[in-house]
Amino acid sequence: MFELIRGRLTQLIVVLFVLSLVTFTLMKLAPGDPVRAILKPDEFVVTESAEEELRKELGLDQPFLVQYGQWLSKVIRLDLGTSYLTGKPVSELIASRLPVTLQLAAGALAVILLIAFPLGVLAARYAGGWPDHISRLLALAGASVPSFWLGLLLIYFFAYKLKWLPSMGFGTVPQMILPSFALGFAFAAMYARILRAGLLESISQDYVLAARARGVPEWRIVTLHATRAALLPVITLIGLNIGTMLGGAVVIEVIFSWPGLGSMVMSAILGRDYPVIQGFVLFTGVVVALVNLAVDLSYRVIDPRIRYVTRQPKVVREGNTEATRQPKVVREGAKEGML
Repeated sequence: MFELIRGRLTQLIVVLFVLSLVTFTLMKLAPGDPVRAILKPDEFVVTESAEEELRKELGLDQPFLVQYGQWLSKVIRLDLGTSYLTGKPVSELIASRLPVTLQLAAGALAVILLIAFPLGVLAARYAGGWPDHISRLLALAGASVPSFWLGLLLIYFFAYKLKWLPSMGFGTVPQMILPSFALGFAFAAMYARILRAGLLESISQDYVLAARARGVPEWRIVTLHATRAALLPVITLIGLNIGTMLGGAVVIEVIFSWPGLGSMVMSAILGRDYPVIQGFVLFTGVVVALVNLAVDLSYRVIDPRIRYVTRQPKVVREGNTEATRQPKVVREGAKEGML
């Protein structure tokens, strides 16, 4: 397990370096000038000397590699820079908006749990019946309907027509319902089908047949025994979809006026606030990597048959020389290995 953690943290450093280089390059290739976005020459009279002075103050007059090296050296010291528009540290802006986005993510996760797990269990328990057909239709709808269009439909029907729920704001449960459902519905429909497939495979295993032979109630077999093994692909997909969920939150937060990270980065994109965009991308990369590491470590808790074992190095003779095989982290009791 320690080898797994060390390997993943090493991969995280490499991934973040590549991600920072790609993000910084794309920011430089993007159309628009942050200096003109700050000074707004269309609204105010701005001289060329003022533009050059501000460009020099921001370090934008330096060559590309010099700018990237200066920014990367700050990032290594955990300094994500300063926002061009607000003048505040990017880390402070992320820290102030993060709780609001986490509140939306928690609401979306609640929608996933309330829809995916009951529907997936019922679809597996009554395979070929009406719960299975409903699950299939919802999965098709979740894969076909974009989240922003679903959000607009929810606002039109439940906020404008029926006036049951508010269309904007945050902090209360009624204000969370519409954006949480818009963000979590597509994932819930997909996870329900994946859980159904995993349950159908788990129910046919020998330990389930043995539990039935011992007279264990069917609801206990499905909910406590088979579901634990079927959760592994669902948990894996949740870890992989964290980045997609954060990306979807950008659009949902804008539609529902939710003041989280999504609305922050959207304002930064419109205002050419490069430090905020780059800081958000790096922060998202760290979150996705750490969540996937936590998912890998949770496998043994969910399924005790999975064990992470470190093989000791072996010395083998090749001709007149000796070679040492490097240790590998393997996963025992599962169908696939993790090197």
